[in-house]
Amino acid sequence: MLLYTDIISGDEMFSDAFPMKLIDDIVYEVDCQMVVLKEGDVDIGANPSSEEQEEALEDGAVTINNVVHTFRLNSTGFDKKSFLTYLKGYMKAVKAKLAETNPDRVDAFEKGAAAYAKKIVANFKDYEFYTGEGMNPEGMVALLNYRADGVTPFFTFWKDGVKEVKL
Repeated sequence: MLLYTDIISGDEMFSDAFPMKLIDDIVYEVDCQMVVLKEGDVDIGANPSSEEQEEALEDGAVTINNVVHTFRLNSTGFDKKSFLTYLKGYMKAVKAKLAETNPDRVDAFEKGAAAYAKKIVANFKDYEFYTGEGMNPEGMVALLNYRADGVTPFFTFWKDGVKEVKL
């Protein structure tokens, strides 16, 4: 199993236990689900049976996003201006880390990140923002959005902002 950690904060962000794909060699899209967690349940990532889904929420049961819950991500908020300020600083930090560890990747990262950032800004109102467990303001902010069906959630993580850790 591969665990992906933020190169700046060291926070665990996601793992390959969740369906994921690389988009434009710049971001990972990680599929997630809204699941019901009952008091005393241990989340093992399994889907509840269809019978359980039809039941009303029991006392102490909550509906959670499985990636948010598993990696203890924290919701945060941005307006467009503050997000652009954050993103500029974050991209600069990632570029500096790349220059140290993988200088051949810097140009591809700059071009790809700029193009993808334009897509994010164009659809800014569609995103929810999450930080890692440590809530480091300089670390990665994961972007939660929904597929075209409006129901299926997925996260976007910057490829060059995470490192793979084999477990």
